[in-house]
Amino acid sequence: MVFVEVFRLLVAVCGALVGLAAGNHYAATALGRSTGAAIGVLVGYVVGGVVGRLTAGGMREATRSLRDVPAPELLSGMLFGSLGLLIGVIVCIPLFVFVREDFDFLIAAAVAWVLGTLGLKLGMAKGRQLADALGVTRHLTTSRQDVPVGGDLADTSAVMDRSFLVMGQIGLFGPELLIPEPVADELATLAEGPDPVAARRARRGLEAIGELRNLGVRVTFVQGDVPGAASIEDKVAVLADRLDARVVTCSVEMTRRREEAGARVLDLRRLVSDLSPDHIPGEHLRVDLIRAGRQPQQAIGFLPDGDMVVVNDAEEMVGRTGVEVIVLSTRPTNQGLLVFARIADEPGPPRGGGGQAPGDLLRNGQSRLAEPGPN
Repeated sequence: MVFVEVFRLLVAVCGALVGLAAGNHYAATALGRSTGAAIGVLVGYVVGGVVGRLTAGGMREATRSLRDVPAPELLSGMLFGSLGLLIGVIVCIPLFVFVREDFDFLIAAAVAWVLGTLGLKLGMAKGRQLADALGVTRHLTTSRQDVPVGGDLADTSAVMDRSFLVMGQIGLFGPELLIPEPVADELATLAEGPDPVAARRARRGLEAIGELRNLGVRVTFVQGDVPGAASIEDKVAVLADRLDARVVTCSVEMTRRREEAGARVLDLRRLVSDLSPDHIPGEHLRVDLIRAGRQPQQAIGFLPDGDMVVVNDAEEMVGRTGVEVIVLSTRPTNQGLLVFARIADEPGPPRGGGGQAPGDLLRNGQSRLAEPGPN
């Protein structure tokens, strides 16, 4: 990493000069000065690498969610980066006044480098708020007239759904895909959040947006300045009405609201449910069991597309990966498809009802309900 290596070089050279000065002060001989310089280089090399990596890690955490850099963020980053460099030089002025050694310049350079880089990162992360506060956003961002009218406007539930990328790849969306900025902000927040399931789905949605751009789909981020809107769903609805756009969603509530308003809406989950079959009973799947279920002896796992699998009588297998299970039944939910299964090496439930345990009766009933009826 360039930042770490430059920081380490500065600290190592600074350590050499400090060691040289110390050797000259305590042992005014060539051997003393050489020993002091060597010790200073070694200490500076180690300390510079550790401190440089810690500093770089902190700045990386602060900027991990940044992908595209609009003009306000770029301008703010340059401003804060320059301000950080200036502050770094000012902070080191006492070195030039009181210490007056050759290594003063290197210490000042290292401090200015750290503060300048930190200012650049923070400025880019907070550029939007700064531009709004100064009233210059309208001069630096796409005007409302430049936003296309009549496109498809996706909400958070649609972008996070596993079918979003597939629908875009086959050309289901219009020539312009609109992503409101509140939706993009929520995706970035969820991607870094504590919930591993939501974080995984949000990251998949952000990657899908980038993949659609690479495929030639025109993706436009719409500024979400909607006074009076209390929630992201309200902002999406207002923006859709303002731009005469069709809302792409997987939310049952959003679909109901748009249909009641007589507006255009595309429910991806309903479409996928109508076009594709679910996992059929008897199908074999492999799943990683990550935690215990709510009911006794149940284990919970997730398929690669994010669907939850509830496995009966598998609580003792929590933590195993690639466990083979057999589908008993499925049920669609607002969060995706819910799959009920059992361990593949367990014997199936007997066909007769006599002598069956309540859990076997329930699983057998689920399997029979999921089977197609006679023609």
